[in-house]
Amino acid sequence: MDSLGSGGLENQYAGLLERDKPGEECGVFGIYGPGLNVAKLTYYGLYALQHRGQESAGIAVGDGKRIHLRKGMGLVSEVFKFKNLDVFQGDVAVGHVRYSTAGAGHSVNAQPLVFRCAKGMFGLAHNGDLTNITELRSQLLSTGSVFQSSTDSEVIANLIARHGQGNLADSIVKTMGDIKGAYALLIITEKSLIGVRDPHGLRPLCLGRRGDAFVLASESCALNTVGADFVRDVEPGEIVIIDNNGLTSKMAQPGCKKAHCIFEYIYFARPDSRMNGFNVSKVRREMGRQLAREYPVEADIVIPVPDSGKTAAWGFAQESGIPYEEGLMKNRYIGRTFIQPGQDNRNLEVRIKLNPVRDVLEGKRVVVVDDSIVRGTTSCRIVRMIRDCGAKEVHFCLSSPPIRKSCYYGIDTSDEDELIAASKSAEEIGKFIDADGIHFLSLEGLLGIFGEKRHDFCTACFSGNYPVEIPTLHECGKYDLE
Repeated sequence: MDSLGSGGLENQYAGLLERDKPGEECGVFGIYGPGLNVAKLTYYGLYALQHRGQESAGIAVGDGKRIHLRKGMGLVSEVFKFKNLDVFQGDVAVGHVRYSTAGAGHSVNAQPLVFRCAKGMFGLAHNGDLTNITELRSQLLSTGSVFQSSTDSEVIANLIARHGQGNLADSIVKTMGDIKGAYALLIITEKSLIGVRDPHGLRPLCLGRRGDAFVLASESCALNTVGADFVRDVEPGEIVIIDNNGLTSKMAQPGCKKAHCIFEYIYFARPDSRMNGFNVSKVRREMGRQLAREYPVEADIVIPVPDSGKTAAWGFAQESGIPYEEGLMKNRYIGRTFIQPGQDNRNLEVRIKLNPVRDVLEGKRVVVVDDSIVRGTTSCRIVRMIRDCGAKEVHFCLSSPPIRKSCYYGIDTSDEDELIAASKSAEEIGKFIDADGIHFLSLEGLLGIFGEKRHDFCTACFSGNYPVEIPTLHECGKYDLE
């Protein structure tokens, strides 16, 4: 196994506005394709999933005898040189892009993780967080396990290795009985690919096919990128095994209540993805329409906060009849290496990434549509920029309900005491950001978009109704390496 690190200090400066958004999750991609260049196809698949994590990237390839690994800190294009991927020959591969929620930003925490055990070699890529990780890790440490990383994923791998009787699929079934929380897992051996989804379906995972090859990915957009057709979503609690015998499926934990993460539709997933039977773009458009129904306001223009507010803003404009304009232009050439100005220059930070268009905004009553508010600091600066351009009124509309609770299932929503909606009413938030009006999409309105499937979603960050038991306060600490 070898690894290649890149990136460095720029990680601490990554993302200006994004720190006032929920942090991305992770993305996983796997392919079983004898005769194909699986390493390069995985590279393309990870490119399609780059929005889900920009901290690290990795690819593991099984050649029938062993598993070869390359991973490092940085974007996919920084970690890998495309022309060098030809050295990774094999029939099966998994890849991972990471945003750390459990485990600090160290190269040792980059995935996939590759292990040797009594069953041979296997590699593992994981999206999600376990809620009983502290208990599991303590038990494993007390019985002699040794850990190199601070991730939930290594705990899962240790459990799989310990359930050594029977085949690998049986070990995974037993491990699923031990772990609680959210997980979409891709596992490769030297010759096979396995996909696993948690029993509530909190984290997404879908199946595609390209000729005789099978593909598993966090989002269907990655299937399209590598020329695979969408087949179906992996069912909650299902294990999918792909090898030279084709595809077999085992329902390891059936009957649990579905609880798909609703924030995938609000913010995380790419608009061209399809999840759990719904196209993300169409859902976001309907969120905007519902916003307009709930907040009938007299205004001259509707503008989005790019890029996450664009589709909902279109929906708002269509439903309300208010013209859609682009009043905030995003600078698309700020990379991860951009160094922030001094801490006393917060407004400049926002202006570098978002520039208001005075000719569009001046003298207008403006409806601004964004996906969510976490801390409120960036929203405050955006409103100020729009007012500075001469807008008469600024109404702020959010295509999600207020985020009042932390997520323990793999999304970085900040601690509850940092969430502005946990301590302030909508009216107070409106005053804080200096908006003439503010409206959050109602939870009832959001769920109504999904019709008869409205009960199939996790809304814990809005409602506090957690589908899986969450850790107590003293169990919430994460392990660091320093």
